[in-house]
Amino acid sequence: MSIGKSISASAAGNRRLEQGAQSRTKLIAAARALFEQDGYAATSTEALLVATGLTRGALYHHFRDKKDLFVAVCEAVHAELSAAIDAAADAQASLPDQLLAGALAWIDAVSHPGPRQVLLIDGPSVLGAQAWAELDGRHGYQQLHAVVAEILAPAGLPALEVDACASALNGAINELARWLARHPADAHPGARAAAIAALQRVCASVLPGA
Repeated sequence: MSIGKSISASAAGNRRLEQGAQSRTKLIAAARALFEQDGYAATSTEALLVATGLTRGALYHHFRDKKDLFVAVCEAVHAELSAAIDAAADAQASLPDQLLAGALAWIDAVSHPGPRQVLLIDGPSVLGAQAWAELDGRHGYQQLHAVVAEILAPAGLPALEVDACASALNGAINELARWLARHPADAHPGARAAAIAALQRVCASVLPGA
């Protein structure tokens, strides 16, 4: 094969890779919009194909099935929210303030209907408890655990107990997000302040001295 043909073949291969990446991104974006609006169960494969203009073959080239695509959407939403959590936490000086700011950033984000539908309603039921915990562990929970471990380091607690404390806080934070969703600001003006106060009490209980 000549050098010219080799370069041409390489360029064609790069174009195919780029087109494949674009198709995958398009599928995830369209699926996210549909999953957030209609929920996992009500979103059909046909609706995804119509929204993207892609073929069924293109869909199954990138994802095994609808559930596999849903996992990719969860990863994308989690990554986006993790960046917001980092930004909120980094703006604070002390570890307890970082914990509170990061938790509130998460609560505010998943109080919105779209992220809440994907991460708090459909996520656990579609993926199952174990897979959901692993997904959460790669994102928001990992950040929370790191701060909790640092706060509790002087106490010299066993790693398992530190993990239990982080898990307890994680559950409280997610439940507060669900609670806020049931108490919208227009009908309950003091709901967010109440959630902050509750979170502070939970943190003080689980992390004495924090």
